[in-house]
Amino acid sequence: MHLRTRGSRAVRPAVAAWIGLGALTLAACSGGGDPAADSTESGGEAAAGCTNTVVKPDAEQVTVWAWYPAFEPVVDLFNNSHDDIQICWSNAGQGNDEYTKFSTTIEAKSGAPDVIMLETEVLPSFIIRDALADLSPYGAADVEANYAPGVWADHSSGDSVYAIPVDGGPMGMLYRQDMFEAAGIMEPPATWEQFAIDAQKLRDSGSTALMTDFPTNGRAFNQALFAQAGSVPYVFGDSPTDVTIELNDDGTKKVLNYWFDLIDKGLVGTDDAFTTDYNTKLVDGSYAVYLAAAWGPGYLSGLAGADESAVWRAAPLPQWDAADPVQVNWGGSAFAVTSQAKNPEAAAVVAKEIFGTEEAWKIGIEQGALYPLWLPIAESDYFKGLEYPFFGGQKINEDVFLAAAAGYEGFTFSPFQNFAYDQLTEEQFAAVQGEKSPDQAADDLQDQVVEYATSEGFTVD
Repeated sequence: MHLRTRGSRAVRPAVAAWIGLGALTLAACSGGGDPAADSTESGGEAAAGCTNTVVKPDAEQVTVWAWYPAFEPVVDLFNNSHDDIQICWSNAGQGNDEYTKFSTTIEAKSGAPDVIMLETEVLPSFIIRDALADLSPYGAADVEANYAPGVWADHSSGDSVYAIPVDGGPMGMLYRQDMFEAAGIMEPPATWEQFAIDAQKLRDSGSTALMTDFPTNGRAFNQALFAQAGSVPYVFGDSPTDVTIELNDDGTKKVLNYWFDLIDKGLVGTDDAFTTDYNTKLVDGSYAVYLAAAWGPGYLSGLAGADESAVWRAAPLPQWDAADPVQVNWGGSAFAVTSQAKNPEAAAVVAKEIFGTEEAWKIGIEQGALYPLWLPIAESDYFKGLEYPFFGGQKINEDVFLAAAAGYEGFTFSPFQNFAYDQLTEEQFAAVQGEKSPDQAADDLQDQVVEYATSEGFTVD
């Protein structure tokens, strides 16, 4: 995250008002599902206001909002292994629904949970509102070594730590080996240059499939590709409202021009992501490649209408320079302690320890399809050696995602990330419609976001 907030904490009214609205529409992109629907029965009765059973009612209770799949058995595991602290968990909604409720409690200065699940990209939106507690005084440093440096940086700001990482989305490439081989492509492309060559080769083979999709509404997906090419869109100063914005830098334009060249040649699609039609095309042979985060294999294998003859495999994300790989991340979430927590020290214990055991993580991996950022499990022989039947028994973590996660160096999101994503979607759609060039789309995006940030009280350098 790298949002520097150690200087002035003042937030102008316009900034606070925008964040109260803008943070609400950020889409959920990790985990997903209704944990209540996925939970296991733990016996007994839930305490008032809790989805789960509080097994030691005389202990300190910490309220938690989260929507992780298969979360109740993780909560039960924590409660059964702690005598002095108990979790009272509820699902306040997924993504935007939860953020709406949280923003309401921030304005009301009451009603927030002690601990809240947040997607990593929305952390700056709540940090700037003083809605999250700094976990440094509560032993955050004790668990820092359990996370890769880039992951820890995404949840920290200067000397402050605002959330404990849970799951992540290091990126790789899921591809149809059978379709590749039928087109004479015997190895997955290691570079974007080879990716374009192979896309043409697939077409020249007579296949009607597109190489992949480049969705105009890709948002965090698109941003990850820009970052891989060197884009650093936001740099914050000593104040949380001082920011340098570069959304039309060379990296962004390089990526846009690359993909729009493939679009113009009819080699990749521009379907909106995560629609019913898009989901069908992912698995019915319409696309040969799904550029995905580490949660993508679970998502892909759960889709209906799959081609039963498909042979799926995973490979590293193509690189601009194979000799100097740059790893990027799409999605991910964490546990933060809210500023309204009645006992921040107890709440910090929950944030640090709920996904701090191998047993908890085996539930998250096997039942929830989460990608762990907790290194003791991520680097374990168990996780490295997991074979995925959907990928023909391939050990996709060992082959692809562990290296991608280890090489990820972090990314800076902005408090107005949602507005920037919305404008990016509009600009890319305009370019797809032929209304402007990719370069012009990036320049217009820059102008719109700078104007908006300035109007909302940010000082833009």
